[in-house]
Amino acid sequence: MKIHHDKHHATYVANINKATEGKDEVPILDLMADALEAGPGVRNSGGGHYNHAFFWDEMAPADKASKTKPSAQLEELINKSFGSMDEMKEKFEARAAPGAVFGSGWVWVCVNQAGDKLELVGTPNQDNPLMKGVADEIMFPILGLDVWEHAYYLKYQNRRPEYVSNWWNVVNWDKVSENCKYCIENHAGVPVRG
Repeated sequence: MKIHHDKHHATYVANINKATEGKDEVPILDLMADALEAGPGVRNSGGGHYNHAFFWDEMAPADKASKTKPSAQLEELINKSFGSMDEMKEKFEARAAPGAVFGSGWVWVCVNQAGDKLELVGTPNQDNPLMKGVADEIMFPILGLDVWEHAYYLKYQNRRPEYVSNWWNVVNWDKVSENCKYCIENHAGVPVRG
């Protein structure tokens, strides 16, 4: 993950800075809605920065992550939307499978616009559900997984399903619960650092 963060994510940050040079400074979250219209610099590099910053924040070392759990609010939405946590994980892993996200992309658990249901969304490349035109409606991610090969190739080579299965061990459910609460209360995406 260190190379992933220090090399890949750093490149997205440098490139979104170049793409927005000389323009008014806007929070990265605010750039997401119109990223497709804004062009490749904002769509690819801005999306790459937002997605990765979001990704780092939702994880914790396995020993700390194992002590976290979904809030009552999140657990209720998971059960309502998927049946159970196990069923959500099973559907999520199916969405993250090599045939479901062809090539590179992301898989997300999102709060819908109404704030009353969770949905799974797969996006190609560095797109995310906050971008107009990516899904039927803008949705608000609360959990996302990078399924680009750069996220897992050093440890898992071509074994994406193993990477996805093991990733649950580092999910910080306290942070995912905070994300869920924020999205429901604000009907907006979660701000990220940087």
